[in-house]
Amino acid sequence: MVAWQLQEAKNRLSELIDRVLADGPQVITRHGVEVAVVLPYSAYRKLTAPTQNLADFFMASPLRKAGLVIERDQRSEVREVEL
Repeated sequence: MVAWQLQEAKNRLSELIDRVLADGPQVITRHGVEVAVVLPYSAYRKLTAPTQNLADFFMASPLRKAGLVIERDQRSEVREVEL
C-alpha cells in the first residue's frame, strides 16, 4: 500500500481517490504514523456487510470448495471425566 502524508492527501484528494480506484487501498499518515486507510466504497461495503447467520458465513467462505472432509468420531463409548 502507498502511504500519503496527511497534508499531501488533502492537497491532492482527487488524485488520491483515482489511485484508490485504480490501485486499491491507500494509507494516510500523520507525523509518520499510519492513521487512516482510504479504500473503494465497494470494499468498505464488503467489510461492513452484516452476516445473516453462521451458516451464511460458512457458505460465503472462499474455502467452501477446498475439499476438506471432516468426519465425526462414531465410537459409542463415553469418556469419564472427573470434575
